[in-house]
Amino acid sequence: MSGLLVAGTTSDAGKTVVTTGICRALARAGVKVAPFKAQNMSNNSMVCADGEIGRAQWIQAVAAQAEPEAAMNPVLLKPGSDLRSHVVVMGQPAGTVDASDFATGRERLARAAYDAWDDLSSRYDVVVAEGAGSPAEINLRSSDFVNMGLARHAGLATVVVGDIDRGGVFAALYGTVALLEPEDQRLVAGFVVNKFRGDRGLLAPGLAQLEALTGRRVHGVLPWHPDLWLDSEDALDLDGRRGRDQRAALKVAVVRLPRISNFTDVDALGLEPGLDVVFASDPRALADADLVVVPGTRATVADLAWLRDRGLDRAVVAHASAGRPVLGICGGFQMLGRTVADPHGVEGAPGEVAGLGLLDVRTDFAPEKVLRLPRGAALGAPTAGYEIHHGRVTCGAGVEEFLGGARAGHVFGTMWHGSLEGDSFRTAFLTAVARATGHVWEPSGVSFAAARERRLELLADLVEEHLDLDALHTLAVAGAPDVPLLPPGAAA
Repeated sequence: MSGLLVAGTTSDAGKTVVTTGICRALARAGVKVAPFKAQNMSNNSMVCADGEIGRAQWIQAVAAQAEPEAAMNPVLLKPGSDLRSHVVVMGQPAGTVDASDFATGRERLARAAYDAWDDLSSRYDVVVAEGAGSPAEINLRSSDFVNMGLARHAGLATVVVGDIDRGGVFAALYGTVALLEPEDQRLVAGFVVNKFRGDRGLLAPGLAQLEALTGRRVHGVLPWHPDLWLDSEDALDLDGRRGRDQRAALKVAVVRLPRISNFTDVDALGLEPGLDVVFASDPRALADADLVVVPGTRATVADLAWLRDRGLDRAVVAHASAGRPVLGICGGFQMLGRTVADPHGVEGAPGEVAGLGLLDVRTDFAPEKVLRLPRGAALGAPTAGYEIHHGRVTCGAGVEEFLGGARAGHVFGTMWHGSLEGDSFRTAFLTAVARATGHVWEPSGVSFAAARERRLELLADLVEEHLDLDALHTLAVAGAPDVPLLPPGAAA
């Protein structure tokens, strides 16, 4: 069994990008490779054959040309609030974890993660594991099984990724190693610098000094590239997820809910050259929109209250009353209905609240989660999607069925995530939006699947050109070489 851990100096340093790129590059070289993340904390998830995993691991499996499975992300935490997360273990719901027991209640999660690693690595030539946050979170090291805990369990050589675009990358890389205890330091074999812009020659002296100070190689410098846009695992990059055509025929406003989930639903809209896609948290941002999208959420009732506190509820209702289209997806669809009831306290305290009343639909939350990969058609076009929800919807007589949800006039609600990735359906839907708003919109012919594949191939091209892929493959097979220990961790 062979493997490599891709750790990072911080969250969003580039671990996901580097892991994805290595997976595709190794797959292109004929290596049977799989991705892995012991624990992911994300409300962006995907359904595979045996359950639910983080969206990032799903796209990494696509990059690796491997069938996505629960073992690739054995523990998934889905934050429902700042203090509590819903837990998914091996693709299935497994209760909740609170901030107070984050460190002490993790033994069962660690065991599940290590068992999944052992199984997965027995079936693949190489497994490329993505860490979480930083391995130098020394306050959490005793309960860590995602970074150096996993590396110790499997004897994994580790490379640390730093984002030079943020500044301070040399200190961050050096300090990450230096804070680790000796047994962890021995597994850190080198570094990767991410998002470099400019003259590589100006960077060379710093790279040489970092290697001299740490006794570890810099295995490459990935350049910043405007076309690298991958399915993300969290909301850190929402501000950058928008259409780029400011002269677009149609403006789409996506409500930026506090607990937004599966916001990759609108990625396909961002690829359309005839759309201007913005994320909005203020009623004024909806005023000139042609289409308003209320996306999924991990906390429907709480985010519905937030919508009302902001006055966005009135803005959405006014938009619909003016005959302009509204699309609600999963939790966003449930908000558009008459009633949202949570008798079992799935999201929090049991209770019942009124929705926006735009669709004659009632939602009742049940303890059992629905995970499905449905196929169907709407607006005369075929499409497919995935369902991840506790809500059961009951539609009244005043609506027609629409992709597992309901439609009344220009108000659409669906329980299917990912339906807009279907090119034919997206074209049909945007044509209906343009017709309703009196705009002329010409179908672009953009293929979402082809665009995703081009991004993965571009990333693999960059990895092959700018990283030492052979050296990284050798680390995965042979393990970390002898490396010096750095203070103060060396003195621990």
